Amino acid sequence: MITAIYIAAALASLFLLTAELRRCLMMYQQNSYRDERYRIWLRESGDSTSMRRLCGIAIFFLAISPFSPHIASVVFIAIFALWGGIAMTRAKYKKPLVMTMRARRIFITSYVLAALIAGVAVVVCGDKEVLPGLFVLCEALLGCYCGSHIIIMAANRILSPLEKRINRKYYDEAASILASMKDLRIVGITGSYGKTSTKHYLHAMLSQQYETLMTPGNFNTTLGVVRTVREYLKPYHQVFIVEMGAKNIGDIKEICDLVHPWGGIVTAVGPQHLESFKTIENVQRTKFELVDALPADGLAVINNDFEKIADRPVDNVRCIRYAVANPEGADYVARDIEYTPTGTRFTVVRVADSHALRLSTRLVGECNISNLTAAVAMAQALGVSDERIAYAVEEIEQVEHRLSIKRIPGGLTIIDDAYNSNPVGSAMALDVLSAMTQGRRFLLTPGMIELGSEQYDRNRDFGRHAASKCDVAIVVGEYNREAILEGLKEGGMPEESIFTVASFAEAQQLLVSKSAPGDTVLYENDLPDTFK
Repeated sequence: MITAIYIAAALASLFLLTAELRRCLMMYQQNSYRDERYRIWLRESGDSTSMRRLCGIAIFFLAISPFSPHIASVVFIAIFALWGGIAMTRAKYKKPLVMTMRARRIFITSYVLAALIAGVAVVVCGDKEVLPGLFVLCEALLGCYCGSHIIIMAANRILSPLEKRINRKYYDEAASILASMKDLRIVGITGSYGKTSTKHYLHAMLSQQYETLMTPGNFNTTLGVVRTVREYLKPYHQVFIVEMGAKNIGDIKEICDLVHPWGGIVTAVGPQHLESFKTIENVQRTKFELVDALPADGLAVINNDFEKIADRPVDNVRCIRYAVANPEGADYVARDIEYTPTGTRFTVVRVADSHALRLSTRLVGECNISNLTAAVAMAQALGVSDERIAYAVEEIEQVEHRLSIKRIPGGLTIIDDAYNSNPVGSAMALDVLSAMTQGRRFLLTPGMIELGSEQYDRNRDFGRHAASKCDVAIVVGEYNREAILEGLKEGGMPEESIFTVASFAEAQQLLVSKSAPGDTVLYENDLPDTFK
């Protein structure tokens, strides 16, 4: 009977450890398998000192206490392990673990490390008279649970040489494919925000005339581009649009060294990812790595509405500057913008010869007009006719979670701007919400992230701006709560119109009870599980 209890506790501990290693791996994956980013998350989230982990640590030390009976300790371990394991397996995550080959290798290696730790503990400490081997095994597995973060990082460190060899092999294959396609025209797109939307818009325009491929989804890292080339690029493609993301200096240069772009679009230089970049000057330097990499006969299309783009000279390549808000010094300007119930009408003017192209789109918001203007400039440079551009713009669908508008059963209008909120985009989204005059206007947001030292001030400013643009504000989570609430109150929003909730599920319940047909709801950002 006692042996059966020990075995049951060991199996429960193994179940707990397995669930925890998967969860740690999920968070590690969301932090790009980078130890420094993972440590920042651990520090800011408090995950390493969560109540569940502290309970595990307490049980671990109580169990090895000479005053604690082994059998009682094992029962406590079993109960705790089952409770923790079941809770983790039932948990729903916004961005669940993607079990790629790399993730699989890390998971298996972490499991092997845990097995080695447990095995050594049993051999060294196990004793029939003093500490039964099964008891030591339970304790060792519980200890591995408590130190799961270290085990995951250690597994990645062990695999680092192998990962580098695998990545180099794939990189060389991609480089060989690109080198074989001499006539392929490659256009890079980067920016603090707006690059994904601009990629879709340019793809729609160029596809009217060329066989065009764009990097899918968020494949905007070097390895994402490598995967796109190896799996999607075909000999018949004529244009390849490459979205280029960056969180550190040199990230975009690394992608450019692989693809050697002919053209490039820089959509924005703003306070995004300041936790890693530290200064706006470093953001500017990194985004312009794309422009600096262009050949002498290439083309740069850059957004003059941003100060850190407008003040940056470009003399290595032909440069087209576009603008919506600040047309002075721009080569392409969006004018005569009219918002309608079905979308937007506007005119793109090529300043050099006053050529005007009137366009209609289902999209709304100044940010979308800006991104469309950039795509128009590049498409015209690549010889796409006005008629084909106008047709493509009219047919462009709203990009999901990027200021898309839809009506849902119950009479609510939803403005979905849930993807990766930023100071400029969030302000534009609030302006769109403000224009909705039928019914009440609800803002549902957890605020903005990855703004470094400007995090608090930017979220406070966002709250202050929101106070005059919405009727009800629902602040989700705790990460930016204090800053947003301060801004809302400074902006004059009545306290009875401000609500705080712990999760989006609670926010949805509150929304159901407060909203009515004809109301409009803006979803501004949806933080991943790495933020609370």
